[in-house]
Amino acid sequence: MWLLWTVLALIGLALAISLVVYGIVFYARPHPKDSLDLSGKHMPQDRLEAVAALIRALEAVPYEPVTIKSFDGLELAARYYHVSDDAPVDILCHGYRSIAQQDFCGGFGLLRELGHNLLLIDQRCHGHSQGHTITFGLREARDCVSWVTYVIGRFGPQVSIFLYGISMGASTVLIASGLDLPGNVKAIVADCGFSSAGAVIRAVCRARRLPVKLVYPFIRLGARLFGRFDPEEDSAVQAVARSHTPTLIIHGQADTFVPFPMCREIYAACAAPKEILTVPNAGHGQSYLVDKPRYTKTVLDFLARYGGKTPTAPA
Repeated sequence: MWLLWTVLALIGLALAISLVVYGIVFYARPHPKDSLDLSGKHMPQDRLEAVAALIRALEAVPYEPVTIKSFDGLELAARYYHVSDDAPVDILCHGYRSIAQQDFCGGFGLLRELGHNLLLIDQRCHGHSQGHTITFGLREARDCVSWVTYVIGRFGPQVSIFLYGISMGASTVLIASGLDLPGNVKAIVADCGFSSAGAVIRAVCRARRLPVKLVYPFIRLGARLFGRFDPEEDSAVQAVARSHTPTLIIHGQADTFVPFPMCREIYAACAAPKEILTVPNAGHGQSYLVDKPRYTKTVLDFLARYGGKTPTAPA
């Protein structure tokens, strides 16, 4: 009998630990907000001030709130910014526990300069979108496909679409590239995406000096039991190997959150037409701020090559 109680106690302990780590890593409650507190961001003061100014400029632009239903019944929200009729539509996917207004405060201006209409989405369980589990791009990629379907349904079968993601949003659009995307999706821009959910979680564990071999099995178990997904079920690396959509991969060489070598791994695996831009001295999501001229030229040239207009002046 004591053996049975011991086994049950160990199972209970494993479940309790898995629930706790699920809550820390994956659980989120939607919290509508128009901006984030930048005080905790680790970047020089001049970059913080530049980000704040860009966010203020973005928030001054009128938009249309839109919603759709996800494949699993969640209400997903976005902001639609109209620039011109018959223009391409860019679907912008933000990062982990972030918002599009912050992550795309730089890219927003240059894409508008390119003449594209913009759809800034709230990823599931972020902002105004429903849900409670962040899946590191796995379910979010299917949501991205739902947004593509919405855009085609609204603007017609001739509309050109570009997918643009930052951090987890980059992995979202990369994983989406391996799904059944319609030909309307002309190209993808992925800025500082991670190679897989499991790989980036293990990297963060190592950065925080946690024993990966001990901790990660509980994280994965928590995801499977309480989030109903497996962090190992697919990845950006696997998806781009199935992709036919032209892809631009961007990464800061000083990124310590999503390790820089991950972009090389994604680039090597990509079967579609591809380009890569790496930016020296740029931390996570800071490539635009560190080298705006090179970033702007690379993104605009890439998008123009696949159906965008060349702007009359740099953004």
